[in-house]
Order: sequence, then structure tokens, then C-alpha cells
Amino acid sequence: MAEPFLLGVLGGMGPLAAVDFQYQLLRAVNSASDQQQIPMVVWNVPQIPDRQKALAGQGPSPLPQLIDGIARLNRVGASHIVIACNTAHHWFEALQAASRAPLLHIADAAAEAAAALAPASVGLIATQGTLDAGWFQRRFAQRGIETLLPTAAEIADYFVPGCYAVKRGDIAAGGALLARQAQGLLDRGAERLVLACTEVPLALRAISWQPPGAAIDPAEAMAAVCARLWQQQQSAI
Repeated sequence: MAEPFLLGVLGGMGPLAAVDFQYQLLRAVNSASDQQQIPMVVWNVPQIPDRQKALAGQGPSPLPQLIDGIARLNRVGASHIVIACNTAHHWFEALQAASRAPLLHIADAAAEAAAALAPASVGLIATQGTLDAGWFQRRFAQRGIETLLPTAAEIADYFVPGCYAVKRGDIAAGGALLARQAQGLLDRGAERLVLACTEVPLALRAISWQPPGAAIDPAEAMAAVCARLWQQQQSAI
């Protein structure tokens, strides 16, 4: 018999991101009853050290706490695990090595969603650590999609303060700053935006800001992948 499906969500980075991901899962399944929804267990502990500061050499590594979260999700029987934070995928390989359950990579889901839209170019909004890692750029390039990146000034003036505004609960102020980041990429020719930091779509929705074309939310794309896995298992039973 197939292992029972139980999605593990490693959250807390920030805590609102994990809550939003659960909402995206509910929307992705689009079930007719409670019983058709995805069974999941969520480790949403926000005391994990700051990922941006760790990668900038300004704070401790979050890896020990991330591994602890992965271990807890494994102990309760997770069959698949997702990380509700783009930047935390910097430690993806170490976390997969520590996990019995397979981890799903958010950049794979985003690339799949981008390929379905078939833009010539995308503008990538993400932390400096995510930009430097190149996961999204490599996957988009494999599909013939050019990636436009924020400038250093945009990251310093719009992205970083906008991201931390959301983390402290000032979501509208964060949205105003992140909208300026997004507009800069559109002005330089991005056909679509990839909102590859979990604070960004939350903030832009809070101020009702929408780009001319549909933006790609990697968390929403990951939810769609999880919904498909769940529904495939249910149809096989």
C-alpha cells in the first residue's frame, strides 16, 4: 500500500507566510467538502534565525533550527515536505539529507508555472541570497526565459525595507515599497513578475497592486503541485 499522504510545512519564516501557504493549498485543491482537503502538519516556529542576515554574514545560521523542524515533521509521518520560505531553500540539500520524506523545491514549482505562461522574460523579486543562489534563473533559462534582476539600489531602497515592514506587521507600508521594486522591473521590460519572497505577494495584495500581466507567486505554484500530488494519490486509491 502507498504511504498515506501527509504534507509537512516548514514555516515560521515569517509566520504569516506559512498561514498564507495553507490558504493557497485550500484554494488549489478547490474541494467540495472538508474531507477532500489536503491533510497537513505545520511547524510554524518563528524563532528560526533570520535567513537574510545569516547569508550576509550578519547573524547565526538557521540550519540547526531548520533541521529540527524537518525532524519533527518526519516524526509525525510527513510523506512530503515543503519550505514556506524562498530564501531558506539555500539549505535545501542539507535539509533533504536530514529528511526521510522528500522535499519539494519551490523554484521547480515556479518554473513550471512560468513555462505555462511562456513569457520571454520575467522580473525576479527576491532576497539577495536567493538572487545570488541562482535557482530561479537557472530553471527559467532551461525553459528559454530571460530573468531580469533588481538593481542594488532597488534592493536597498525598496526590497529590504519593504520586506521587513511586512515582518513587523506594517503590511501596507511594505506593499508601497515593494510595488516600486516591481514597477522598476516592469519598466525595464519584464513581461511577468516572479514574487520569490513570501512577504511580497502578501504585501502587494494588501494594497491591491497588480501588474499588467499575471504575476507568478512561487508559493501559489507550490500549492498547485501539492494539490496535484494529493489528488493523484486519491485517484489511485
